[in-house]
Amino acid sequence: MDRDELGAWLRLTLSAGVGNGAARRLLARFGLPQAVFQQSESALQQCVTLAQAKALCTVPSEWEALLDITWQWLEGADPQGPARAVVTLGDHRYPQSLLDTEDPPLLMYLMGPARLVTQAPFPVGRCLAVVGSRNPTAQGADNARLFSRTLRGAGLTIVSGLALGVDAAAHEGALDVVTEAAAQVAPATIAVVGTGLDRVYPRKNLDLAHRIATHGLLVSEYPLGTPPLAANFPKRNRIISGLSQGTLVVEAALASGSLITARMAAEQGREVFAIPGSIHAPQSRGCHALIRQGAKLVESAQDVLEELRLPSAPAVDRQLVDSGSACSNTDPGIHGGADSPVLKALGFDPMGVDALVARTGMDAASLQVALLELELEGRVARLPGGLFQRLGTA
Repeated sequence: MDRDELGAWLRLTLSAGVGNGAARRLLARFGLPQAVFQQSESALQQCVTLAQAKALCTVPSEWEALLDITWQWLEGADPQGPARAVVTLGDHRYPQSLLDTEDPPLLMYLMGPARLVTQAPFPVGRCLAVVGSRNPTAQGADNARLFSRTLRGAGLTIVSGLALGVDAAAHEGALDVVTEAAAQVAPATIAVVGTGLDRVYPRKNLDLAHRIATHGLLVSEYPLGTPPLAANFPKRNRIISGLSQGTLVVEAALASGSLITARMAAEQGREVFAIPGSIHAPQSRGCHALIRQGAKLVESAQDVLEELRLPSAPAVDRQLVDSGSACSNTDPGIHGGADSPVLKALGFDPMGVDALVARTGMDAASLQVALLELELEGRVARLPGGLFQRLGTA
């Protein structure tokens, strides 16, 4: 793409009041954006309103600066670092899975290894969205990482949104199994973000974003310089689901944005999966609602693979997901291991020390020692509010 073509696409996206739907009608009628801007106001009104036609005949005030910034961003990529690209609806690299959705973005900014950015279409391979709460339980974060690790090991590219919580854990899990052979075929993970690609939000995920740019893809439909505006994040969810064959919701409250992604996936004709959780956990209620509405209940990564008609995951990774924890090598002793009375009393719901004292009959001091041992072994997580939660099923 040369500078003039890029400029025409950017101008189309900046034209006031001209959304994706109107832009697609114009492209279908007149061809590429350069041809659109050669039309008279009256000719444009055959596809759009008078106000939209007037906007298209006026050069946006911010257009020239954005074109300069974007061209410099493309041309200034470090040859030793991630490649950069802008993929438009008219580009051979545009993914068919997104073209098949109701509202495909007009253009997308990409950052990642050159071998992936230049492929046609760019997300080669089969993709699964893994989404969930920004404030998951310890078990939820563990599930997101371990499910993603196993599913990536089975050949799926994990797609998520780079948010804190489940999103970050899903990306991390996919990156845990990066291999040179697999990276030649498909990205380990794709992060669809709600800002311009020259920004990382949240900043806590800066290192994770750099890792994704090395072994996966960062994707955005928003122009460079776009800050983290609240309205952009629900909108980008249609790209997360649209790139994917299915969406796995790990944990979600009833008001979670993850349910938006799941709804969009269903509307796009894609599979929706949900992991059930405790009836007492607010983060599980969204998943339970999805299951009542027809989402596939999954208890292991194998359930997802069978539904998508994919080969089984490697046994070692499947065991990790089924167990829910990569356990330590310490001797479990009287307090550790599957026979621990504290683990049996704790169950799988968050619980305070007083309730555990009542259940186990132990004195508070001994119980605190046992909980500390289990926490160091990675079998129990300490939660806010003085609560503890069991990790995994062991």
